Amino acid sequence: MRFPVKTVNDYNGIGRWSVAEVLRRYAEYAHRYHIATPCDLKPVVTTSVHGVWIYPVMDRVMEGIENGDLACAEIGVEFIETSESFPFGMILKVNTARALRRASLTDGQKERIRKRVTEMLSTGYLPREFREYAKLARKIGLGEWLQQIEELAKSGDPWVQRYYAYFKEHASR
Repeated sequence: MRFPVKTVNDYNGIGRWSVAEVLRRYAEYAHRYHIATPCDLKPVVTTSVHGVWIYPVMDRVMEGIENGDLACAEIGVEFIETSESFPFGMILKVNTARALRRASLTDGQKERIRKRVTEMLSTGYLPREFREYAKLARKIGLGEWLQQIEELAKSGDPWVQRYYAYFKEHASR
């Protein structure tokens, strides 16, 4: 008789983005921000006779961001700061940026987002999720970073010029 082998499909990252490491950092940030009732960030796990599926912990982090959890927002900012690839990475990063756009962020988190957007423009690394990052930056405002983006736009890169015009238009409103 042959026993079927169950496959484990873990849709989380490795190292810094493994479930265990995200949970460890969340506990640290929850302590830092004095969160009385921490979120349950355990990822959804589905089991069948065919295998086990461990869904992205970032889905739970986004729920926490939507509920106003600053520790989850900290992890969300870290997530958009990374250029690593993940299973479902683009959609996770897009949804994280959208959740952050609706959240109350600390000044430090806002500054890190501004810096990330400016660095991405300066290096020319503009993946599809950058569009949502730009909307997030527009909502929180770019402040002094807008001058740096203006300098980058003078280089002639059409994408940088496009985003500079976008930011400048919304900064004047």
